[in-house]
Amino acid sequence: MKSYPEFYKFYLTEHKNKTSRILHFIGTMFFFLFLIYIVLTSKFELWWILPLIGYGFAWIGHFFFEKNKPATFKYPFWSLISDFKLFFELLVRKEKF
Repeated sequence: MKSYPEFYKFYLTEHKNKTSRILHFIGTMFFFLFLIYIVLTSKFELWWILPLIGYGFAWIGHFFFEKNKPATFKYPFWSLISDFKLFFELLVRKEKF
């Protein structure tokens, strides 16, 4: 991949399954909610749980519904950014579940 727009087009092709998108959305939502909880309660020792929450739901979507390998393994930074981008696009209905 040479650019992020090129990667995001690829990312969307790897996230076509409705159940997988729902799982990605739930995982990212829980990620943000738990992040807020950590900050508000100053329980910073719990930061390590954030990737488990976000990626746990997403990887279930990939392995059981999309039947593909998460892009995280090859493009970790762009994949993380894309998870957040897809979350907000689903939230504002720019993308469909």
